[in-house]
Amino acid sequence: MPPFRIEWRDEGRADVRRLDRATAMRLFDGILHYAQTGAGNVAPLHGPLSGAFRLRLGDYRVLFTLENNAMGIFGVCHRSQAYR
Repeated sequence: MPPFRIEWRDEGRADVRRLDRATAMRLFDGILHYAQTGAGNVAPLHGPLSGAFRLRLGDYRVLFTLENNAMGIFGVCHRSQAYR
């Protein structure tokens, strides 16, 4: 199924802008790796976020949808805040 096109939603962009540069770059590398290979710690979400997925990158979670070979990133959160 990969490679995926990466599409940032406004909420996802805002989340990344709040992070320090080193953390953001590490997350970008992990997102790009997943988009190109499909390899990573990914799990489907349940409840109100059903139909979306999370990519675990260290202490951060990237929340996204997969539609038409596009990875729509709508959230980047620390694990303590990711599912609230």
